[in-house]
Amino acid sequence: MSQDFAGLKRVADAIDLPAARRLAYKVVLGQAVVTLVAALVCWLAASRTAALSALLGGGIATAASLAMVAVAFRQAAAASPARLLGTFFGGEALKLVVVVVSFVAVLRWLHPAPIALLATYGATFVVYWLALGLGARVMTQPLRGARG
Repeated sequence: MSQDFAGLKRVADAIDLPAARRLAYKVVLGQAVVTLVAALVCWLAASRTAALSALLGGGIATAASLAMVAVAFRQAAAASPARLLGTFFGGEALKLVVVVVSFVAVLRWLHPAPIALLATYGATFVVYWLALGLGARVMTQPLRGARG
C-alpha cells in the first residue's frame, strides 16, 4: 500500500498545479467563446430560438466545467496527493450533477431547439480535447530523479 502512495506522490509532484489551473480556466474561457460563436451562427443561419438553444447548450457545458475547476483546484499545491485526487473526484461529481440538472431543467421548462442545444454542447468538448492534447505538455515536468 505504501508503494501505491509513493507512486501517487510522484505523479502529484510531476504536475505543475498553477499551470494546470491556468489551463483549466483557459478551457472554460474557450468553451464560453465557442458557445458565443455557435449562438451567433445559429442566430444568423436559423432563428432566435436556435441561438438561445445554442447559448443554453454551451452554457451548460461551460458552467459545469467552471464548477469542476473551482472545486478541483481549491486545494493548495502542498496538499497531500490523496486529498488532491479527492478534490478532482469531487469536481467531476459536481460537474456531472450540474450537467444532468441543467439539461433536465432546460428540456422540461424551456423547450429549446434540440439540435442547436446538443451541437453546441458537443462543440464545447472540442475545446476540452484540444486543451488536453496541446496543454498536457505544459502541465507536466519530468519526474524528479527520472532520467531522460
